[in-house]
Amino acid sequence: MGATLTPEGVEFAVFSRHGERVTLCLFDEAGERETARLPLPGRSGDIYHGWLPRAGAGLRYGLRVEGPWQPEQGHRFDAAKLLVDPYATLIDRPFRWDPRLAQHGTDTADLVPRCVVEALPLVAAGRANASGTPSFIYELAVKSFTMRHPGVPERLRGTLTALREPAIIDRLVRLGVSHVELMPVAAWMDERHLPPLGLANAWGYNPVNVFALDPRLAPGGAADLAALCGAYAEAGIGIILDIVFNHTAESDEFGATIGLRGLDNAVYYRHALDDPGRLINDTGCGHTLALDRAPVVRMAMDALRHWRGLGVAGFRFDLGTVMGRTDTGFSPDAPLFAAMLQDAELSQAILIAEPWDIGPGGYRLGQFPAPFAEWNGRYRDDVRRFWRGDAGMAGALATRLAGSSDLFAARHRGPGASIDFLAAHDGFTLADLVSYAAKHNEANGEDNRDGDNDSHSWNNGAEGPSDDPAIRAARARDIRALLATLFLSRGVPMLTAGDEFGRTQHGNNNAYAQDNEGFWLDWENADDSLTGVVAELARLRREHPSLSADRFLTGAGEPPDALWLKPDGTAIGDGEWGGLDALCLLLNGGGESLLIAINRGQEAVPLRLPAGRWERLMLSSEGPDGQLPARSVGLWRQG
Repeated sequence: MGATLTPEGVEFAVFSRHGERVTLCLFDEAGERETARLPLPGRSGDIYHGWLPRAGAGLRYGLRVEGPWQPEQGHRFDAAKLLVDPYATLIDRPFRWDPRLAQHGTDTADLVPRCVVEALPLVAAGRANASGTPSFIYELAVKSFTMRHPGVPERLRGTLTALREPAIIDRLVRLGVSHVELMPVAAWMDERHLPPLGLANAWGYNPVNVFALDPRLAPGGAADLAALCGAYAEAGIGIILDIVFNHTAESDEFGATIGLRGLDNAVYYRHALDDPGRLINDTGCGHTLALDRAPVVRMAMDALRHWRGLGVAGFRFDLGTVMGRTDTGFSPDAPLFAAMLQDAELSQAILIAEPWDIGPGGYRLGQFPAPFAEWNGRYRDDVRRFWRGDAGMAGALATRLAGSSDLFAARHRGPGASIDFLAAHDGFTLADLVSYAAKHNEANGEDNRDGDNDSHSWNNGAEGPSDDPAIRAARARDIRALLATLFLSRGVPMLTAGDEFGRTQHGNNNAYAQDNEGFWLDWENADDSLTGVVAELARLRREHPSLSADRFLTGAGEPPDALWLKPDGTAIGDGEWGGLDALCLLLNGGGESLLIAINRGQEAVPLRLPAGRWERLMLSSEGPDGQLPARSVGLWRQG
């Protein structure tokens, strides 16, 4: 599909079931002047195709499709619209929103990027799997991460190439990162309400094409990503791509026609069964990709294979429930899942789902098929609520600390299926979590209506920035305790870039539209001591396999693999969990015994270690021997 280079020219193939004519539009080398319009002469089933002799790499082109304009039937063909080939792997300029993109009958050739035929780079076999199983995932947005980094030359900032700078790779290695999860890098366009507000999409979760890298991030095209994957593989780090297979930037019925809508709206997007003109909006973005239909499944599969071919280790799927939706609801046996899991290549990739969307029955945590892992939103919420001081949360914390068997054991997946996180790109930063009791999203231009209204956050006595030494110390103490909880939990820890040094979004818990210096990572004021805490926690996790073992605790064995204790060393009774502020977990296995001790209370508590000689490995807040300090987490080893 798309444009395929051959020794004699370029072959083109385009899907359109309801289209009546597909025209190839050619442009000059600068992509400014149209030089020819050539109808694709062949049609085999729903595939229009043709061969352009003597054409080669660098050819710039677009598509136009003629067909019925019958919105009430889901058909929105418009030959006046220049369209991007959904299979194009390179475009020559970024997408820019313009109201004309949504005006029926208005020509848009001056607005739409040109597709560019390219020869893809050759990648060493096996590179995509070289990084192994994730042990510490580090989520980052390319531009935000690099724009203010002092170790990156200014000319490279905001690009994938910047991530290859030695200062960045060395930092990731020192932190102990196993995999970097790149927020969306495929070509995207701003939501139509942002430009009038003077805002721009900073995250990329509004794609147009799922094969082409955004030229702002990758001016060198696919070669830039292949080079990044290669450099990170040499450092022992894998690359995970955040993929948006749920909607496109074409939005609702008032949105743009730049790609799939103009190719065959009725096939690519899901419509109501009783109203074929009404788009289904399970995404909150105006429509939903119909990923149970063969042409859409094929496009998704081909895109994943394309990225794997460049050396990508795996994928995180945004609003992953959409991938399993059919006309009758969600199913773990949905066509796209079935296609991926039988594929010899993709079934070996790292697969991570965001297990929810906003449609009916959209929250599906724990219900994805193996070998998928899932963002564990219950982990985030339960750990936050425990540390905030909510009543009766000790039992929930214990379940999350032990790997969330309540969510994953039923489908015979271990703790490795749980991607544990406290903060992510979407929501409060870790520092803001303990500094703001409410969201402050006024900068987004929606009168603070957007974003989550219950983030389970707290402010330690003042809302926002404070010069009070006691408040600042309390916040720093809470951050260290939260980080220790994360890295001492079974499952796969994930940290968003900057949370290891105290990044802030100024109380904004939905900063998707804040592409500016105030929200780019502030390396100048980074808390290097906190970064050292994270590196030490990651080291402890690597050196003590009991902390990351991919099996659930049973309490069986001699000695038992796990014992839940009160700080005084006695076992926790079934009726005592609801009132606990402090608890301990004794782990036995892997040739050693470890004790994890947690105290969320405002006062230190006496701590009695089990019989034997114990060595303290870590304590998130300093305190005297024999006590577990207030708001702290500690780790001890016997021997």
